[in-house]
Amino acid sequence: MMQQISIYLTSIILGIMLFFSFVVAPVTFTALNEENARKFIRKIFPYYYNVNLAISVLVLILFIILKIFSLDFYLILSVAALFAVSNFVLMPLINKFRDEKQDKKFKQSHFISVVINFVQIILLLIVLI
Repeated sequence: MMQQISIYLTSIILGIMLFFSFVVAPVTFTALNEENARKFIRKIFPYYYNVNLAISVLVLILFIILKIFSLDFYLILSVAALFAVSNFVLMPLINKFRDEKQDKKFKQSHFISVVINFVQIILLLIVLI
């Protein structure tokens, strides 16, 4: 039962990530002007990272309770760690670079966040397959 819950929770993380990547972010920048899009993104992405981090930690707790320390445990641990890094390190840097009009650093750090997001999606797919 608890192992099935961990699969559902992992699927939820993947669903949230796909929805944000392919619906929320693109629609935000087409539906809102640049100033409002920036405000919205700065408000919503901390929630995105924190919700996914919390769900990832729940999955890890279930794995610990079930004494499952397989590859899946370490993949989810990596996903959780990347959510923490993205939220607490990378997002503040991205915002700082954007505010200070350091376009090259902004583009580089944003690209890193996109790559991290893509890697997390792949790791979650590996867990679910």
